[in-house]
Amino acid sequence: MKILVAVKRVIDYNVQIRVKEDGSGVNKDNVKMSTNPPDDNAIEEAVRLKESGKAKEIIAVTIGEEKAQETVRKALAVGADRGIHVKSDNYIEPLGIAKVLKKIVEKEKPDLVFLGKQAIDDDCNQTGQMLAAMLDWPQGTFASKIEHKDKVIEVTREVDEGLETIQINLPAIITCDLRLNEPRFASLPNIMKAKKKPIEQLNAKDLGVDITNRIQQIKVEEPPKRKSGIKVANVAELISKLKNEAKVI
Repeated sequence: MKILVAVKRVIDYNVQIRVKEDGSGVNKDNVKMSTNPPDDNAIEEAVRLKESGKAKEIIAVTIGEEKAQETVRKALAVGADRGIHVKSDNYIEPLGIAKVLKKIVEKEKPDLVFLGKQAIDDDCNQTGQMLAAMLDWPQGTFASKIEHKDKVIEVTREVDEGLETIQINLPAIITCDLRLNEPRFASLPNIMKAKKKPIEQLNAKDLGVDITNRIQQIKVEEPPKRKSGIKVANVAELISKLKNEAKVI
């Protein structure tokens, strides 16, 4: 079984986000970047399937600027066999990303495609679903447990009501939740070995797909600062303030 894993380079989740003074976007200058956290879970699950003997090859693919190649290198250090870097200096929205990934899937013909359930920068939660629709493949989203059984994948997914378990046939798309597993850290020897693993370079504009963004970002601004709270002496006072001042009851 061949597995393709899509990974994205985002601002590290520990970084305090700062908006540019002109409101044109988020400041990324000299900011620590890392792999999107749910994508780490996707890579980890692929590696575990390979270690169990159920997968033979793992391909990590990313789409972005030159520095996005670091994200692929990390995936290679964790256990992926080779990488693909689709270069694009401009932001591509989820629909465009799905179109590019469709081209990669048609070329590589994987049995399984893993993605993170959503990226922590744009928070769209769309790419996996769009890719499944374009390929007409079954999908399992928000996966918190995965079991491979012959040509069937059993996916336990998190829904509003609790947990739902479904069976989907291969080939399939699966988007991974943070609770799926505990991603491993890359060891120094594996980081050194990853430098010798191949990364294929492609250009997004040469793939023959329309990646024109359809949503225009007008302005980015920080949320309004919250007012300081107050303490009340008793429940009666709390109810009075909620009713007469806040007017929520």
